[in-house]
Amino acid sequence: MIWIANIVVALVAALHVYFLILEMFLWTKPLGLKTFRNSLEKATDSAVLAANQGLYNGFLAAGLVWGLVQSNPGFAFQIKMFFLLCVIVAGTVSRRILWVQAAPAAIALILLWLA
Repeated sequence: MIWIANIVVALVAALHVYFLILEMFLWTKPLGLKTFRNSLEKATDSAVLAANQGLYNGFLAAGLVWGLVQSNPGFAFQIKMFFLLCVIVAGTVSRRILWVQAAPAAIALILLWLA
């Protein structure tokens, strides 16, 4: 059962790497504009803020990966729980983000507890 939880945790980490790429590198590009429903002008004005937000998503992904590679099972559990909870809290900003970001983390959290 733990391997299923870890797969979902890895998927949440991968999502946050994707968010990092979108926010840090593609914010003013067509994919970033479409994804975040921004105009080029608005995206250009907020690019520095988006890059900072992307960096935070990278920290969340790094923490989840750290939990996945940690050799001490008890400590790995604590690391994954902490970062999944951070993702869930960060994902409560809007309904759309709730489904895209917080829901997968909540599923991973539940699976981790059940494992």
